[in-house]
Amino acid sequence: MAGPAHADRKHREKASGANDHGDIVTEVSRVQITGGGDTGKDTVKLTPENSNWEPPACWYEPKTSPKELKEKIESAKPEKRKPKKKKKPETIFDELEESNQDAADAVSNQVVGLYEDYYQTDKYEDYNIDKQGEGMFWEGVRNPDRADDPDSYKCSQHAYWVPDGETPKDVPLAVSPKVLAEYAYERLPIPRTEISLNPKGKQTVNLDTWVWADKKRFKKVSVTASLKNPAISATTTAEPVSLTLEPGTEDARTYPGSGTCKLGESYSAGKKDQTPPCGVRYLRATSKNGTYPLKATLTWEISWKGSDGSGATLPAGTFSTTEDLTVKEIQSIVRD
Repeated sequence: MAGPAHADRKHREKASGANDHGDIVTEVSRVQITGGGDTGKDTVKLTPENSNWEPPACWYEPKTSPKELKEKIESAKPEKRKPKKKKKPETIFDELEESNQDAADAVSNQVVGLYEDYYQTDKYEDYNIDKQGEGMFWEGVRNPDRADDPDSYKCSQHAYWVPDGETPKDVPLAVSPKVLAEYAYERLPIPRTEISLNPKGKQTVNLDTWVWADKKRFKKVSVTASLKNPAISATTTAEPVSLTLEPGTEDARTYPGSGTCKLGESYSAGKKDQTPPCGVRYLRATSKNGTYPLKATLTWEISWKGSDGSGATLPAGTFSTTEDLTVKEIQSIVRD
């Protein structure tokens, strides 16, 4: 939507939703995120396994009442001035002041026109004041995690009047439990992947290394995204389901052979002669100053449930960590 090309910044900022592209996109969403449990500050974002999927960059939600809209547009209009007297300016400063006032009025009128077009005020009498308390203007808001994404401007065409209790049918990006669930995906407090090894430190050629993730640390986590008006919400849940090992060299064997196991199980002395359910065996020592980068990727399954009974799955997500391992070779002498 074309806006004032050379509008003075101070006056453009009177239209708090008008940006440098001439679009109106509300910066602050009213969606609230709650839950997540006590996972500490050391959390990460998951990488969706489906590289073509990503959370919504923007959506429409109820933001402005008729009364608020009227105040917004009226305050953006030029200040009323006394009729000009038909006389020549006495000084160059008088001429400059008059010119600046005219320029400021022109910018203000452009901002008002921008608002009137965005809110489609020609469809409503007196900004729909007679419907105050019966509905809201739904406006485009950006996903704060994707504010710089060009897709965030897809919700900048128009605001839509929607009666309370209804959802705009002709707005594909209108907020819904599904939209809230997808937004919550990136807000899941996923703990950073950490693995335990036995033996710790240096590894030995042809001896098994047990690998596991602490099940007390890696457990289900959930967050809820919600709006008060309309009263809708969605709870998105992530559950760790598998650990995938990549030894960092072809001279190694993984357990199981695919390299993907459950979270593994911790080693204990009584398991000395058992094959690890999740682990690796290196078949060749590292060079004098070299290491093998053992990569461990934790996969999380994602599901959601909406306040209206809807629900589904979202693309599984992953996060990886790497341990640089030194593998030594034990020299032995066999005597008859």
